[in-house]
Amino acid sequence: MTAPQVMILGVGSILMSDEGFGVRVIETLDQQYTFGDNVSVVDGGVLGINLLGVMSEADHLIVVDVIRNGGKAGDLYRLTGDAIPERIRAKNSLHQIDFLEALTLCQALDNVPETVIIGVEPADIDTLSVELTPQIKARINPTIAMVLEELDKLNMPYTRRSN
Repeated sequence: MTAPQVMILGVGSILMSDEGFGVRVIETLDQQYTFGDNVSVVDGGVLGINLLGVMSEADHLIVVDVIRNGGKAGDLYRLTGDAIPERIRAKNSLHQIDFLEALTLCQALDNVPETVIIGVEPADIDTLSVELTPQIKARINPTIAMVLEELDKLNMPYTRRSN
C-alpha cells in the first residue's frame, strides 16, 4: 500500500488585496517548511477548473483561501463536508466557482479527495493591490499552524527550515 498523497493548495488572486491570502500563506509555508515526497504545496492562484488533474491525484486536499462567512475580518474558519459548497457559493468569486466545479468533477474520475478548507474572513477583496491588509496579513502564521495541525492528523511529517 502506498502512502496517501496530500496536497496543500492556496487559491486566490494576489492582485486583489486579501483575495491573495491563500497564495501568500502557501508561499510562506513553502519558505518555512519542507515536506515529504507525498505532500505537495501548490499555488493554485485562480486556476480553478484547470486544477482538476492535480487535485484528482490527491487523497487529502487542504485548501487555503478567503471565505466570506459573515464574521469579522480576520476570523479563521475550518470547513469540511457539506459546509464547503455552501461557503464557496456564498463568496461569489469566479475562481471559487471553478474550484467547486473541479472538486465536483473529481467524482467523474472516481477520486474525490478528503477536503478541508482553511479560510479567513477578508477585510478587502475589492481593492487592486498586491498587499494584504494588515489584519489579514497577521493571520498568515495562525493559518499555517492550522495547516500543520491537519498534517499532524494525517501523520504527515514536515520539518521547519533553519534560516
